[in-house]
Amino acid sequence: MRARVEDIVGSTKGRLVRGDGTREVQGVSTDTRSIQAGQLFIALEGPNFDGNEFALKASASRPGALLLRDGHPAVPGIVERLPEDSAVVLHPAPRKALSELASWHRGRLDVPVIGITGSCGKTTTKNVLVHLLSETHRVVGSPNSFNNDIGVPHTLFLADDSTEALVVEIGTNAPGEIAALCRTARPTGAIITNIGAAHLEGLGSVEGVAKEKGDLATKVDADGFCVLNANCAWTPTIRERTEAEVITFSVEGDGDLDARDLYTHGAGTTFRVEGHEVTSPLVGAHNVENLLAALAACKGMGLELADVLPLVSGVRTARGRMERIELEGLTVLDDSYNANPSSAMASVRVLCGMHGHGRRVLVLGEMLELGAHSDPAHKAIGGEAAASGVDIIVCVGELARATAAGALEAGLGRECVHHFETAEEVVAASDQLFQEEDVVLVKGSRRVGLERLVRHFSERHETGGAS
Repeated sequence: MRARVEDIVGSTKGRLVRGDGTREVQGVSTDTRSIQAGQLFIALEGPNFDGNEFALKASASRPGALLLRDGHPAVPGIVERLPEDSAVVLHPAPRKALSELASWHRGRLDVPVIGITGSCGKTTTKNVLVHLLSETHRVVGSPNSFNNDIGVPHTLFLADDSTEALVVEIGTNAPGEIAALCRTARPTGAIITNIGAAHLEGLGSVEGVAKEKGDLATKVDADGFCVLNANCAWTPTIRERTEAEVITFSVEGDGDLDARDLYTHGAGTTFRVEGHEVTSPLVGAHNVENLLAALAACKGMGLELADVLPLVSGVRTARGRMERIELEGLTVLDDSYNANPSSAMASVRVLCGMHGHGRRVLVLGEMLELGAHSDPAHKAIGGEAAASGVDIIVCVGELARATAAGALEAGLGRECVHHFETAEEVVAASDQLFQEEDVVLVKGSRRVGLERLVRHFSERHETGGAS
């Protein structure tokens, strides 16, 4: 993003208290650890940090301008100590200013913007879509999981006049957040991967999730498109809320794009769609759904399926998102990036579809932000794992005690169910828990830190490769 300081002042309704309004900035940073010369530094505030206190550190990188909080008691003294040639804008709410500036920048872009939301699969679908579009478009996609009111603006700032497609992940954990992010991003196309039990603490119920996620569909104009999961029970309700063209996808269903005859193997997952046999490096039926969602978006953008399918073989798994790691004597499915009930159920199905190994071992960390739904959701995962053929289940975290209880009630023997409070405890007991030829699926919310177990596996076993 290129902008003059006076553009920043005008779009955010801030006030310039020092510097030249005609100075140009290139790019936006909210982190002094990565700020580059010439960028605008916006001093965000949060429960555990105050960006205004880092303004002097930011100035050492020669930013193009700084936007600080107006009314902050320390700011007058900070401004006095900044280099004389600094351009300084004050704004009463820098986080709001970030969104306002991003909205202004979005208004200058003549580019299709595809917004992606859903209870799970957003990041994988985004990564797949960016890959599929990159052959024909100069495409920008959200880095990592940049899907909130800080991440979405940062994604928009990466686009410029040369960008031909923009893929934006849009997340939520409270009512109204998706509508607010859509006012900033103004999507011309939408993908809603699925509706499930995620962020129930903030959204109240699965119905609340469906309403909030469905808001994305309402923000796409009639000349745009909306991709929906035909296998999702909430799709008919969401379809009624949008004027855009609806393109559906399904696995063994009746979607406009329907995958059939799935089977999982060492190279990924193979299936048939519209008469084509496709092999995806991604593992599991849920990842086939993510791929189909991206293919449907390509169709919505006017691309021919036959032209896009050859690119599927080049799709790569993001770290910690059902990443298959082949180690000496051990196969690890690293799905440790995050967890909710829908994605955990999908992970159990993937594990139980793995054949040719010694034991199927599920390591499940507690799932967060479920509120009153937490115990039954955790218990259901344990019951499903036991009923589906998991040999050993390792539960991590206080909330995961319910998972262990569900597995025991479903008939898994006590010697096959283990509970630990922390990831470190699992690492310490790993030599007793895991055996040669096991296939181990690791899944849990980020705060549990189960990536430490995956790292321990990699350090203890000679690496045979990763896919």
